[in-house]
Amino acid sequence: MQDNLTWWRGGVIYQIYPRSFLDANGDGIGDLPGITEKLDYVASLGVDGIWLSPFFTSPMDDFGYDVSDYRDVDPMFGTLADFEALLARAHALGLKVIIDQVISHSSDRHPWFQESRGDRDNARADWYVWADPRPDGTPPNNWLSIFGGSAWTFDSRRRQYYLHNFLASQPDLNFHNPQVRKAQLDNMRFWLELGVDGFRLDTVNFYFHDAELRDNPPVPADEARTLGAPDANPYTWQRHVFDLSRPENLGFLRDLRALMDEYPGTTTVGEIGDDNPLERMAEYTEGHDKLHMAYTFDLLNEPHSPAYIREVIARFQRLAGNAWPCWALSNHDVMRSASRWGASEDPRAYPRVALALLFSLRGSVCLYQGEELGLPEAEVPFERLQDPYGKVLWPEFKGRDGCRTPMPWSDVAQGGFTADGVEPWLPMEARHLPLAVSRQQDDSASTLAATRTLLGFRRQHPALIDGDLELVDVGEDLLGFVREGHEERLLCVFNLGGSPRSATLPCTGTPLDGHGFTASLDGHALTLPAYQAAFIQLDR
Repeated sequence: MQDNLTWWRGGVIYQIYPRSFLDANGDGIGDLPGITEKLDYVASLGVDGIWLSPFFTSPMDDFGYDVSDYRDVDPMFGTLADFEALLARAHALGLKVIIDQVISHSSDRHPWFQESRGDRDNARADWYVWADPRPDGTPPNNWLSIFGGSAWTFDSRRRQYYLHNFLASQPDLNFHNPQVRKAQLDNMRFWLELGVDGFRLDTVNFYFHDAELRDNPPVPADEARTLGAPDANPYTWQRHVFDLSRPENLGFLRDLRALMDEYPGTTTVGEIGDDNPLERMAEYTEGHDKLHMAYTFDLLNEPHSPAYIREVIARFQRLAGNAWPCWALSNHDVMRSASRWGASEDPRAYPRVALALLFSLRGSVCLYQGEELGLPEAEVPFERLQDPYGKVLWPEFKGRDGCRTPMPWSDVAQGGFTADGVEPWLPMEARHLPLAVSRQQDDSASTLAATRTLLGFRRQHPALIDGDLELVDVGEDLLGFVREGHEERLLCVFNLGGSPRSATLPCTGTPLDGHGFTASLDGHALTLPAYQAAFIQLDR
């Protein structure tokens, strides 16, 4: 079971995208005081903590993932005092606080980069990844940016190229330089001293690059592209052997873990985008001397059939060893699961059974804001588009704005997100208003009520928090597994489809209630109506 030091192991973390949670000062952009105002609501869900996407000083080219001051709050979100007030209120409510750390790259307006690009001899000349052009003036190698085009931009002052895995305004720091590694660890210590409970580490496998700058090989035509990027993006056409997931990264992760161990009860969760994500997750979390947990994009993509989910679980257990995963169905970078997985399903019933599955997997959980309401992906017209990723790849890929629109707190024009008459930074989706918190708050049949019920059920059954998981054959149309631990064995079976399904179970037990779903069990014969789950206490 969890204690105050291992709260994260099996914990449920509610992800907040600050720009879109609640606007407390009426400028159309969410802020830290707005988050503090709604922490009682977050605590009422039954989660263990929150994860805040970046709120640091930034020119906002990539909406906070381009940091220009790692130790301060951007004025659009408030002040450092506002963050400390948020932290105090969260802790008073029993909520842990995890914050994003974007340390693989900075903004090009960060003082470090401004100095580094000045010439080749300054004190920070080697703090970023600089390389001479090829003899014909072209970039040093074939590496590509996730946001499109070459990962290299020429700088006339140094007459060299600098590396950027993302936007040209997000230059990559040179982690081969020990001063860079120390500076970023010191920046994280600053937030630990303030009292944060951990970090979500953006692009955790991007810290180091191949020092020889060797070209990446192409993906063979007959092999699948596995990175979490749209097919329209040529980034997926390379095997990313030399620009990420370098072996040197393991040493830095050990240094980071040593820092975290100075602050008992803190945790790290790493974002891994890789050609071999589960193997990387195992490598980064094994041995209790690197990351505490990590997540991949295996459940953040299109397929959602029982067969696919079964394969993901089986592959994880085969490849990831004792790694501790953090599962999510949605986040700020992908289409909301109610549309990505549930587009052809019942829009009210499907999100609930998907959440039941998410809360039953072995590992920790990230629940993205609005997912507890069953929000579908918003439609954002091109003229309102904010995401630079979408602007480059439109219309084949519309970017990430559709999952970042404002949280609907009530069913008024702007959803209670901002003041009347104020236009929010992204448009309020009209389809979200009937799903607003105010509409679901007292509706016992709502997705919000189901979320609270399921999280309460999870807390009552420790096997669901950190027990072992064993897949069970319940036929192709259903997904089943046993969670075992703390002297209980629970068979969990899910019908993710719109038709009733039956199965002959390999074991017998007693159906549990208190989770909000219905099922019929007669000996070994289980019948599940559409979009239902069964939780069965197995005979020992």
